[in-house]
Amino acid sequence: MTIENIIFFLAGMGLLMYGIKIMGDGLELAAGAKLKTLLEKMTSNRFFAVIVGFIITMLIQSSTATTVMVVGFVNTGIMNLTQAIGVIMGANIGTTTTSVLVSLNLSSFAPIAIAIGVIILLFAKKNVLKHVGTAITGFGMLFLGMHLMTTSMAPLQDSAVFKEWILNANNPVIGILIGAAIAALIHSSAASMGILQALASQGLVPLNFAVFVIYGQNI
Repeated sequence: MTIENIIFFLAGMGLLMYGIKIMGDGLELAAGAKLKTLLEKMTSNRFFAVIVGFIITMLIQSSTATTVMVVGFVNTGIMNLTQAIGVIMGANIGTTTTSVLVSLNLSSFAPIAIAIGVIILLFAKKNVLKHVGTAITGFGMLFLGMHLMTTSMAPLQDSAVFKEWILNANNPVIGILIGAAIAALIHSSAASMGILQALASQGLVPLNFAVFVIYGQNI
């Protein structure tokens, strides 16, 4: 890989991480207090608690934010421990939607999404619409970042050193440690999953090794 490839990879990773963040922030702000109301009223049933955790995390793209809200509700007595467990289980299922989004090949729509989001941000009068514009912009940035990362790693297909390293990296412990280290370094299991998917799309990571990396990312 050249210096240019490395710069494009880092730029793509930055766009991916920032896109995930502002998409979640925009959706969370657009929904406002309705999310908290939903958590308060719909978690009396264990099944509904899981569904609520899934829906909220899917919307705001952050299981951490959902968990923080749940801890706050438990501390104030609004929610009991049983309800909280259900919501957190749902949150951990909901966070997988980010990986599904990242796996979709929608890079051709990224510039359109960014353009629409920016137009809404510039011309919308209502705050709710501005937040929606922020979310749409983040959505576009997410896929633009994935495209940059994927294309920047194409030269690794011809790298004998990288291929040899991957072939020798079948140790489950190494895979788990690599996944955990990347996720801890960038503070986002979703973004680290995006990096892994970008590598896999170029045929650079075998499936058996990718599974252990995913385990590590979720630790």
